[in-house]
Amino acid sequence: MKKLILTVKEILDATEGKLLSGDINVCVSGISTDSRTIKSGDLFIPLKGERFNGEEFIDDALNVGSASLTESINYIRHDSKPIIFVKDTKDALHRIAKYYRSKFDIPFIAVTGSSGKTTTKDMIYDVLSMKYNVLKTIGNFNNEIGLPLTLFTLNDGHDMAVVEMGMSGFGEIRRLKNIASPNVAVYTNIGVAHIEKLGSRENILKAKSELIEDFKDGDTVVINADDDMLIKLLEKKGPKFVTYGINNGDIKAFDIELKEESSKYKVLIDGYLLDIELNVPGKHNIYNSLAAICIGIKFDVNKEDIRKALAKFQPSDMRLNIIDAAGIKIINDVYNANPSSMKAALSVLGGYTERRKVAVLGNMLELGQYADIAHREVGEYVKENDIDVLITVGDYALKIADGAIEKGMNNDNVFRCANNAEAIDAIKNIMKESDVFLVKGSRGMKMEEIVKFLQESAYK
Repeated sequence: MKKLILTVKEILDATEGKLLSGDINVCVSGISTDSRTIKSGDLFIPLKGERFNGEEFIDDALNVGSASLTESINYIRHDSKPIIFVKDTKDALHRIAKYYRSKFDIPFIAVTGSSGKTTTKDMIYDVLSMKYNVLKTIGNFNNEIGLPLTLFTLNDGHDMAVVEMGMSGFGEIRRLKNIASPNVAVYTNIGVAHIEKLGSRENILKAKSELIEDFKDGDTVVINADDDMLIKLLEKKGPKFVTYGINNGDIKAFDIELKEESSKYKVLIDGYLLDIELNVPGKHNIYNSLAAICIGIKFDVNKEDIRKALAKFQPSDMRLNIIDAAGIKIINDVYNANPSSMKAALSVLGGYTERRKVAVLGNMLELGQYADIAHREVGEYVKENDIDVLITVGDYALKIADGAIEKGMNNDNVFRCANNAEAIDAIKNIMKESDVFLVKGSRGMKMEEIVKFLQESAYK
């Protein structure tokens, strides 16, 4: 299979750049934004951030790689390797990725929403892979750097691609959409993640709607019909809408059985009754899998193959991973957190009936003025799910403790900690054999440190 090959001339055309040195016919076989991992044949794209300036590493990159971009019109290097001046290297990265994507006339599926994006994308990938060779976003490479780097891994063996699109403000989804040119969109839900910048769920929906603003006849939009905001998208004229849900939708789950570490349900597809079994728990994962079923149907994947793919699905690291550790269980869901995903994880913890349930919950970030009420609501949900012990980590999470106590949780079973070290000390004092721990917080809280402690201490 052919890998990425672009000539310097193609890069100049795509970026509207100026060649400062080197041969216009040189070919590059890869793209790198990190001089430490650059390989022979790569084009180096030096990006700038608050704490770094890739321009400082162009010389190092060219010692290994084949060519480089630069924002310095006066950049001089005394050898023959191509150096291309562009006004903005990040914009150039987008332009090159868009150009490269245009070489592939294949379906592109974009997944977005406030939570569940990565799991839904991975489920879709597993379903489609039963019939096709599929490219998918690496991990959660869902931003303006990660998405282009994903696209550069396309080759002529791929039949289609499924990519994840995240955002924190207006315009970001539009830029990602313009790069990837998807013709199928999948929406998981509209919650309050990133509400700090956008101000309301209505604005979050508006920002997410940028994905389908150019969709037309022949394009497809798959939405969660149980989401009160997403159903507003049905007003858009042009694309075909496919809906899924538990209460509403073209594809509906019924006879649902939620178990401690798995779930089952039935779904009727064109008169065909399909029994779905998931090796992941939680009502939210039923929604995620329904989206994958919709995509499988659209692309004519055999119904039994859809069932088999979902039965084998395993979540990515730090996303509701259930770990058995010498008697205790750990629900490792520390990758990130927002109110929707917090409640989903607490529902899973609440499903354990034979063990003492301990929730270790950290700050949820980027909630702005909604932070206090959102954390308090999570605390109320702790009590509603009959959680036995609550350990909060961080200043915002104090409101989780307040919400739980106001709902009736015993104050003696609530521990307020400033950081992970204090939380670990609290766990040392209360841990019992056969406990089940949920550990969850925003990425910035680094709560994997607590998971590591739990795993190590269980085997001592």
